[in-house]
Amino acid sequence: MEINDLTHTILAAHTRFTTSLALVFLERVYENALQIELQKLGITVLQQQELKVWYEGQIVGDYKPDLWIPEKLIIEIKSVQNLAKEHEVKLIHYLAATKIDDGLLINFGQSVQVKRKFREYKPKGKLLDVIR
Repeated sequence: MEINDLTHTILAAHTRFTTSLALVFLERVYENALQIELQKLGITVLQQQELKVWYEGQIVGDYKPDLWIPEKLIIEIKSVQNLAKEHEVKLIHYLAATKIDDGLLINFGQSVQVKRKFREYKPKGKLLDVIR
């Protein structure tokens, strides 16, 4: 499934359970509900699976994203009054660690908030090209 279609499918899936679950639960409740909805749609989704961060052939850390669609998308779930910059940075770290380009940050606070994050590598020109 193409990434934009996948993102729209996930957002539609989350609205299905949001109408039946009040916005008062802990993150894990929404995480579990979204995993169930995605599995019903036939989407392979991993939950809280440890991802290793490698440097020069050695493990230097690990992350456990809430939900992960292998090689396509990281989904970070929050249940806070307001999203903070730290929540976005955490998702960006997950994207960098997995080399996945797309991520969703979904907050089930006072109202549902969704932010989409991208990891892009833009090749920079040679130093001489920049100076000219």
